[in-house]
Amino acid sequence: MRVVILGGGFAGLSAARALQKRRKSVRDLEIVLVDRNNYMLFTPLLPEAASGSVEVRHITQPFRPQLEHVTCELGEVLGVDETQRHVTLRHPLTHESKTIRYDELVFALGSKPSTMGVDGVERFTIPLRTVADAQHLRNAVIGAVEIAAQANNIGERDRLLRFAIVGGGFTGVETAGEMSAFLRRLIRYYPTLHERHVRVVLIQAEKRLLPHLPDRFGKHAARVLADRGVEIRIGKEVDRVDSAGITLKGGERHETRTIVWAAGNEPAPFVKRLGLKLSHHGAIETQTDFSIEGHPHLWAIGDCAAVPRKNGGTYAPLAQFAVREGPLLARNVLARLRKKRTKPFTYEKLGQMASLGDRQALAELPGGKMLTGLPAWLLWRGYYLSRLPSASRKTRVAIDWTLGMVYGPSMARIDPSSTQVRYANRSTQGDTEAQDDTVDAAAR
Repeated sequence: MRVVILGGGFAGLSAARALQKRRKSVRDLEIVLVDRNNYMLFTPLLPEAASGSVEVRHITQPFRPQLEHVTCELGEVLGVDETQRHVTLRHPLTHESKTIRYDELVFALGSKPSTMGVDGVERFTIPLRTVADAQHLRNAVIGAVEIAAQANNIGERDRLLRFAIVGGGFTGVETAGEMSAFLRRLIRYYPTLHERHVRVVLIQAEKRLLPHLPDRFGKHAARVLADRGVEIRIGKEVDRVDSAGITLKGGERHETRTIVWAAGNEPAPFVKRLGLKLSHHGAIETQTDFSIEGHPHLWAIGDCAAVPRKNGGTYAPLAQFAVREGPLLARNVLARLRKKRTKPFTYEKLGQMASLGDRQALAELPGGKMLTGLPAWLLWRGYYLSRLPSASRKTRVAIDWTLGMVYGPSMARIDPSSTQVRYANRSTQGDTEAQDDTVDAAAR
């Protein structure tokens, strides 16, 4: 039997690892993992990678060393034929197409940043979902400071040193905390600049930060960030984005060259082309065991799946759910093969945490209690260190953090030529990054 998993994020990788452990109990079990990259990206640490607190390569884990009994295929999904049970792939490097057969097919395609229908987002903002995004943001920030240090025009200097972050969820709040701390350390090496010249603006459409946590968590995060000089614009929706800045509904304008878009995600684009029943958020509607009603050989987990909860609603697209869905998915796929009953997914979140930079964080503990400050920061780092997928990655990130506490992050701007051109001429941004209509299976 061949089980094909499309997508190697938290959900897809956990499913592949669980199936690998069970392969001896099933005769002729073949497992295939498909992703456009040959590694899993540990996305919760992307804000720290963007600020230089960790080396970006250290939060990637190649698939093959940990999946020795899994066939790993580089590929973008072009189509699925349920009648023939074939998946058509296109190699991201050679662009050659091929088909692979499946007996059971698992969609773990993840998600991608949502533009929310706002004009200019794809062309003029930086998301934070990939290795390239983290490198792009870091280069943009350092490049802006370098240019501002030589600027003779005060207006241009202010525009360069204003950094806007759209979205007050976990990614937006953590990016604001990391960027404000990084900029304070960076600016001291430029005699012509001062901390008062730097402005970090966090824009949130909802009425508070961290809306997935109790109200006091968002208020605490707002206080900590505001004390560091972050300007928080609550209840402000973005009207449009252009090469010179961002305009909010109501006319408020922020002139800036660097805009981080962390306003939310949506399921991978390919999901819409499958012809399956979707939730109002665009995710694949599944049954409680991850199977898809009316499609006996199809399953879905992770961010691209709307998995129903026992008491109504669906599970949120969070990593802590995704990593626990994988093992049950493996168990249910094999149970279906043996004509045994599958089990429903039931899991209550352990709590959530957010880093605020400068050795500050907040954490939701059992019972709704809140831990803040240095203890929460240590808990945040300890938890994510434990969740990294291999001993080598744990060691590398731990060394990065230790060196960073002593010496601070590197100030080097190491930029591929394509990013240099994009940064020099913002009006061309987006042309080289036009999204193909095929799935980016690395989106998480």
